[in-house]
Amino acid sequence: MKIYPKLIMDALAKVRYPGTGKDLVSAGMVEDDIRIEGMKVSFSIIFEKPNDPFIKSVIKAAETAILTYISPDVEIKGNIRPIAPELVRPDEDHLLPGVKNIIAISSGKGGVGKSTVAANLAVALTGLGYNVGLLDADIFGPSQPKMFNVEDARPYMEEVNGRELIQPAENYGVKLLSIGFFVNKNDAVLWRGSMASNALKQLIRDANWGELDYFLIDLPPGTSDIHLTLVQTLGITGAIVVSTPQEVALADARKGISMFTGDKINVPVLGLIENMAWFTPAELPENKYYIFGKEGCKRLAEELDVPLLGQIPIVQSICDGGDSGKPVALNPDTITGAAFRSLAENVVIKIEERNQSLDPTQRVIITTK
Repeated sequence: MKIYPKLIMDALAKVRYPGTGKDLVSAGMVEDDIRIEGMKVSFSIIFEKPNDPFIKSVIKAAETAILTYISPDVEIKGNIRPIAPELVRPDEDHLLPGVKNIIAISSGKGGVGKSTVAANLAVALTGLGYNVGLLDADIFGPSQPKMFNVEDARPYMEEVNGRELIQPAENYGVKLLSIGFFVNKNDAVLWRGSMASNALKQLIRDANWGELDYFLIDLPPGTSDIHLTLVQTLGITGAIVVSTPQEVALADARKGISMFTGDKINVPVLGLIENMAWFTPAELPENKYYIFGKEGCKRLAEELDVPLLGQIPIVQSICDGGDSGKPVALNPDTITGAAFRSLAENVVIKIEERNQSLDPTQRVIITTK
């Protein structure tokens, strides 16, 4: 039996693509690469995207049509190749085109309340009317899902402009992603540096962050691979360093500032936040008890010539709000709520000043010789 290309096209005209109901031929899905070698036939079928859900069923139907309408002796199984245009990720220098400002929130050491500050700052910025996203990049100790009362959330994939993207969880008007959504909350995250860095990149590159005025990134304490990965992945508008007033914390805060301002990183430092600045009892709001020392961050800010963005007191409601998933910044009429609102206003001002006086930060490109 002699096989001709027209016989193949006539058979494929009887196969319909489920997505449109059109047959493969009239839909233009048969590539012009039909090869016939005796009874062996091969060709390609064109799909709009590489993850088309009908690829397998359409190829099976095409094989069946050729065996039915031409000959059962045709060697066709395994010879139909699906092809589709590659889905292009955004340019490496423009991974988040809808994001206006990217803020890294860092601390030199753990236990200074960095994540609590990040959560409340995000909520306070939302309260000022801005679109805000928060990435929990504290890969080994993610706490933002609990602080936003979304521990049970399971972000899902959704097609956006031909790409499958992770949809962030959302609460209190803040878009949120965390590695905590993808691991058992009771298990330790035992990852090598490269694994953690790749997870962070995916939460940035493959998520639908959309249009944001401020994208906050809650970094792990100290200086690590995660920090380097971040500045190599994104151009950071500015960094904020959180510390308590005690000397041991300030020593590490100094290192954190040095990391961002070093020649290789060169990210502008927007300022310092002094957390746990003093203790104020709820029943005695005028009283201040300087448990961890007085105005240590203020002195460090003056010494390093960086702004002091805010001083946040110790009040039990801050702890209660974090544990219950209701950040205190939701209520700007309280002492702590007002402190975070003032902090948010100062951050907005410093971002505007930074954008007027400096060029956009470029992502760090480190070359090896």
